[in-house]
Amino acid sequence: MEQTETHSVFLGYILWLFGFTGAHRFYYGRPISGTIYFLTLGLIFVGWIVDIFLIPSMERTAALRFRKGRVDYSLAWIFLTFGGIFGIHRMYMGKWFTGILYLFTGGLFLVGYIYDLWTLNDQITLINAQDLDYDE
Repeated sequence: MEQTETHSVFLGYILWLFGFTGAHRFYYGRPISGTIYFLTLGLIFVGWIVDIFLIPSMERTAALRFRKGRVDYSLAWIFLTFGGIFGIHRMYMGKWFTGILYLFTGGLFLVGYIYDLWTLNDQITLINAQDLDYDE
């Protein structure tokens, strides 16, 4: 299987700075460990420190798992991380209705925001795959 760059190591390290919240793990498509990090402050900061060395392998795994295309993973994750409750990431992906809904409801009262933390990579992969199917 061909490896294409879908996620950035640089952004992974930027999100790692907030790693005790699990941000970098969500970014690389690891929602279970991201949630565990969120609930335990990065496994009481020990796992957070260990992840300094694991980020390059997480990036390689993400590159094999997710599909590159029109929607950029890194940009969508920046929008989700810093403006998710306003729906900016959804508008960027072309999901205007839910983006505006998030804008007026605080990310559907944070439930939608948490859902997107778990599923954003898969949502982007589906959009990119659909775009590729239209091109063929």
